[in-house]
Amino acid sequence: MDMSEYLSAFLDESGEHLEELNDLILLLEKDPHSRDTINEIFRIAHTLKGMAAAMGYDGISTLTHALEDMLDLVRNDEYELKTEDIDLMFKCLDLLSTAIEKIRESGKEGELGDKLREVASGIKAAFNRDSKTVTKKVEPHGVDSLSSLELGWFDKARKQGMDVYKIFVKIAEDCALKSARVYLVITRLDEIGEIIKTVPPIEDLEKENFDDSFFVYLATKEPKEEVEKIISSIVDIDAFTVEIIESEPDELGAEDVANDTDEGGHDRVETKSQESALNGALSSIKKQQSTTVRVDIGRLDKLMNLVGELVIGRARIERLAAEAGLSEFEEPLLQLGRISTEIQEIVTKLRMVPVAYVFDRFPRMVRDLCKSLGKEAELFIEGSETELDRTLIDEIGDPMIHLLRNAIDHGIEPPQERIAKGKPRRGSITIAAYQEGNSVVIEVMDDGKGIDPKVVKKKAIEKGLITKEEADLMPDEDALALVCLPGFSTSDKVTDLSGRGVGMDVVKSKVESLGGQFYITSKVDEGTKVILKLPLTLAIVLALLIRIGDETYAISLENVEETLLVDKQDVKHVHGSLVTTVRGEILSLHNLKSLLNYPEVEQDGEEFPVVVVRAGASGKRRGLIVDELIGQQDIVIKPLGKLLSKVRGMAGATILGDGKVALILDVAGVGNW
Repeated sequence: MDMSEYLSAFLDESGEHLEELNDLILLLEKDPHSRDTINEIFRIAHTLKGMAAAMGYDGISTLTHALEDMLDLVRNDEYELKTEDIDLMFKCLDLLSTAIEKIRESGKEGELGDKLREVASGIKAAFNRDSKTVTKKVEPHGVDSLSSLELGWFDKARKQGMDVYKIFVKIAEDCALKSARVYLVITRLDEIGEIIKTVPPIEDLEKENFDDSFFVYLATKEPKEEVEKIISSIVDIDAFTVEIIESEPDELGAEDVANDTDEGGHDRVETKSQESALNGALSSIKKQQSTTVRVDIGRLDKLMNLVGELVIGRARIERLAAEAGLSEFEEPLLQLGRISTEIQEIVTKLRMVPVAYVFDRFPRMVRDLCKSLGKEAELFIEGSETELDRTLIDEIGDPMIHLLRNAIDHGIEPPQERIAKGKPRRGSITIAAYQEGNSVVIEVMDDGKGIDPKVVKKKAIEKGLITKEEADLMPDEDALALVCLPGFSTSDKVTDLSGRGVGMDVVKSKVESLGGQFYITSKVDEGTKVILKLPLTLAIVLALLIRIGDETYAISLENVEETLLVDKQDVKHVHGSLVTTVRGEILSLHNLKSLLNYPEVEQDGEEFPVVVVRAGASGKRRGLIVDELIGQQDIVIKPLGKLLSKVRGMAGATILGDGKVALILDVAGVGNW
């Protein structure tokens, strides 16, 4: 494994640890006396410190060490956490996240390392932390017996049904970066149990203050063979042994451990509160060896593209076989269809990740925004395990952030105003995600002041977006759709969060560009609900093929409500628009020929086909008049490129079975064509 692979592993694992820290600090804010939460934060900070030190990132190592010292005071009941301490932890977390991104870009901490060390010095000074660790030189061939804390770990491990192994590891003499190799060994062993002790101690191993060999004491439920398998998988390991320790803890004296340290080795006697450290030291042994493999998203993209080409090739073969009347091809083509469909489903699932990947960052954001605006709100998240294509996950982050900011800034009232309205002092914001067919629906709801259609109409008239006559005739549900017009805002006050003309129109445009749909519902003084309906994947979708003139077009089936044959006699002209009645409901009709600038030709026959879709922020049903309904087909969505990406009403293109290109219609915005 070269250095780039070590760095990649470090960045991935550091990112995961920082996400864990974010969630834990939020929990700690709600219950500052939770011993389990404090211990878990301490453990992760310690892990981050060791990882950073092994990779040579001194700034991160120093700051996490300072956090360790602060938390140790709390664990030992020498200090009680205050609100400002939680804020400090979050600021440190932000600095660490920035440092990780800096390393991801350049491989170095750079000047940010000085900032990290400066903050660490401030923390140490603020908490007046003197080191409680006493280091003493160990004479050749003489290492102290296990401390009472470590013996306690042995005892607790046995009670939990675990075995304790003494593991000897010798690293190759020509290994360029011994600390990185140590880091791999320690990290992989820590995944299957708990590291009780290392000889030399972990601090010396991180600084490469050892020869070529070291010992690890590991408590785990895994068999000896599994431990050996893990170590043997790491390169540059010259030799290793794994021995199970059968002795009782009190029988482990100095002689047993004495030979575990090479001449000149060091050991460290911990004088910190041992009882505090022991409580919960093994409570986190819930991690099992991972059976997953990290795969670069670029490889999955390439695989999905190849599957797309397979789908196109299959469609062409099916068409050619049908045209040639080759009935003997029918069974092999069915088999090919089943196999390609299964491959497509597997690759699609490989790209799926839980929406928690995005949602988990929101509790912290809501907390910070409420604090800055003097409001109180709690965020509830439902369905965070719902899965969505990784590409979509990356794209919905910014729209979701804006919706939450909007809910806090415009929706949730200040505490006193809520109390005066008879509402709970603390507002409520809920994000719910669930799968509906081949779509994922995300709802963002708040119990704030809601959107007043009268205010929206008034603002729209002032901005010249509609006339007073249009406003008087406009239903309230259509008025809500006005908030999605560019530059529209009902706020008289410009804040750092919203009211600057970058609003719902950006969110709506982004969702629709992803092949999704965007709706708003609201009631005054009850709250607002914003609904995003997104396809499971952007790569391959089931589409309805239609004909307009001599051209074939595709519409994603996710946008299609139903198809109809409408009698010409049932069509009426109302205020210059075509309408018909379907099952007692008035349906507005739009001629796609006219919308796409085709010359209008009178359709033959007494009936014409109509595709019913939902469009606009209000989710209103609209009927699209087409020349012919061809049928359903799996299509591969291809981007239009820079020159055509701004063409109104087009979501992309696809290649049909006959090799021709068909444009994919963006019907979500049909009302704005």
